[in-house]
Amino acid sequence: MKRNKTLPTLTKAEEEIMQIIWQLGHCLVRDVIDQLGDEEIPHSTVSSVVRILEKKGFVDHKAYGKTYEYFPLVSKEDYAQHGVKSLMEKYFGGSPKKLVSFLVQSEDMNLKELTELMKTLDNTKKK
Repeated sequence: MKRNKTLPTLTKAEEEIMQIIWQLGHCLVRDVIDQLGDEEIPHSTVSSVVRILEKKGFVDHKAYGKTYEYFPLVSKEDYAQHGVKSLMEKYFGGSPKKLVSFLVQSEDMNLKELTELMKTLDNTKKK
């Protein structure tokens, strides 16, 4: 994926199914249903959500007759990066410093995690 490409937002249902597709790599709709663990969910519902993901550019498919095998086009890491960047812009004025400060102040990040983050940032700057 190109780094500057804006990704569409996923609904909760789309993201749940996308998580399964990322986990499985290549899969059929019935594989997704098996992973959801709810036999009450209709095949047509999951299939519709997967087709929406395809329209949004998150997945593609390879056809084997009437059977479609789906695979991700957007990596989980790229979507996570997009989500964090969007969150940072929306709530922290685009400032990573403000985001980290918020996490530390709200006690969502301990000293060890903060130290590891700082090391990662230092290593990234050196590259």
